[in-house]
Amino acid sequence: MNKAAIITGASAGIGHATAGHLIAAGYRVINLSRRLADIDGVDTIAVDLSQPLDAAVVDRLTNHVANADQSTVIHCAGLLGSDHATSVQRSALEHSLAVNVTAPAMLNQHLIPSLTPGSSIIFVGSTLGDKAVQGAFGYVTSKHAVNGMMRATCQDLTGTGVHTAVVSPGFTDTEMLRDHVGNDAGILSSLAENVTMGRLIEPDEIARTIMFCVDNPVINGSVIHANLGQIER
Repeated sequence: MNKAAIITGASAGIGHATAGHLIAAGYRVINLSRRLADIDGVDTIAVDLSQPLDAAVVDRLTNHVANADQSTVIHCAGLLGSDHATSVQRSALEHSLAVNVTAPAMLNQHLIPSLTPGSSIIFVGSTLGDKAVQGAFGYVTSKHAVNGMMRATCQDLTGTGVHTAVVSPGFTDTEMLRDHVGNDAGILSSLAENVTMGRLIEPDEIARTIMFCVDNPVINGSVIHANLGQIER
């Protein structure tokens, strides 16, 4: 089978792990990110996802999926900032929404006409798409929007044979999380203590969950919580 994948944010973390699984499953993979995805067989197009895609990039992506028997579009790229409802700057909020919401919406719009039945669109959400914490106003807002975007996309794809889902990780041991907490081992340990399994999630665990959604169209319009069981406070 001729299988094609387009993934964002495959240079690190969950996206990197997912790209490896796609290659192993026989997909032709294009990654969209600012940095190279150092995986054999993955072609990276360097882009700033806060900005509209160039027409030449759109053409290349469209051609990539146009002749595939089955395609998947996986939105892993995300921006996690530190901000507050009472002080968030308009520019920072717009930047967060541009990367986390607008970019996947526009990429989908470009690609959906070329997706064949059996294809999929998978979003990486967050447990913060259903709840909130202090100090991450833009991220929480955008991840709530991702859940709504997926559900609306599911409805608008009625009759196409293309399925969609959100995989919502909990505390995952990624570069983004470590940067967000300043690589503070104490904070990382305290996050692990808020999980019933007593540890952080490995990116590969989320990647395998994403691949399960790709392969199973019965998971359509669904939010899959992959968080090792967070302790309710």
